[in-house]
Amino acid sequence: MLDSSIERAARATPPVVAKRIQGLSDRAIAWLFVAPSIFLLLAVNIFPLIWTIRLSFTNFRVNRPNAEVSFVGLKNYINILTDSDVWLTMQATAHFLIWTIVLQVLIGFALAYLINKKFRGNDMWTTIIVLPMMLSPAVVGNFWTFLYQPQIGLFNYAVGFLTGTDPSTFSMIGDVPLAPWAIVIVDTWMWTPFVMLICLAGLRSIPGSIYEAAECDRASKWRQFWTITIPLVLPFLMLAILFRGIENFKMFDLVVQLTGGGPGSTTELTSINLKREAFEKWRTGYASAYAVILFVTVFGLASIYVKALNKVKQR
Repeated sequence: MLDSSIERAARATPPVVAKRIQGLSDRAIAWLFVAPSIFLLLAVNIFPLIWTIRLSFTNFRVNRPNAEVSFVGLKNYINILTDSDVWLTMQATAHFLIWTIVLQVLIGFALAYLINKKFRGNDMWTTIIVLPMMLSPAVVGNFWTFLYQPQIGLFNYAVGFLTGTDPSTFSMIGDVPLAPWAIVIVDTWMWTPFVMLICLAGLRSIPGSIYEAAECDRASKWRQFWTITIPLVLPFLMLAILFRGIENFKMFDLVVQLTGGGPGSTTELTSINLKREAFEKWRTGYASAYAVILFVTVFGLASIYVKALNKVKQR
């Protein structure tokens, strides 16, 4: 069947094209097949990046296409790095990033450790735990907005039941001290299953013979946990931190649905601030420089982190 298909394709190939192909090496044919993908990659990723870098050195405004565009050099970069509002959004992003990663890693690893122990209903509970990460962030944001309502929200009633406080006396997405924690809770609820799955893969990749050898040496469960489980699962934990760190640094839709960056600018992350500069204030050149700074920050930190991850894997 395969030979007949190849023969039909060969007969359908024009003689001129067939002669040219016959004269090509295997390397040239491979590049011929890869070229469309490379061209698409350049068109979708590389060209917009280069264009953004070019705009970052100008005062271009997309809502004024006919206005004169002038070269401003590093002015946009200097204005961004000396703007106190930008640093406040960086602080809000750092708060969100650090606490979500800490909570997701701790809870995700604990769930993976429990699920790795075979018990009745193991598969059912795994499916239930994984459900939140299957939902759209926009759906999750709307869902939790209703849960956070002071008058009808179940979250306030649950907190009131456990602490004895009046549910209507606080608003998770309306109070300045509580709003940052509101988005941390939702993101942790949604993406902890992702970390759990990665940790579960790490736990199940550990050979059972290692634990058997440790038991023969009369090592306690606590000793086995710290000398076998943690070191062997550490690369998987670091990989989960890398994925969640990159995703949470550019978090946008979930926060917009929950708080919109408010109250005030308490939960205004860098992605939301960038969107306002680009599509509300129409400072395209300034926003381009902002995007380049964020890209360099994420790329630089990720590169350093990947080097540390590779060293851990080689131990």
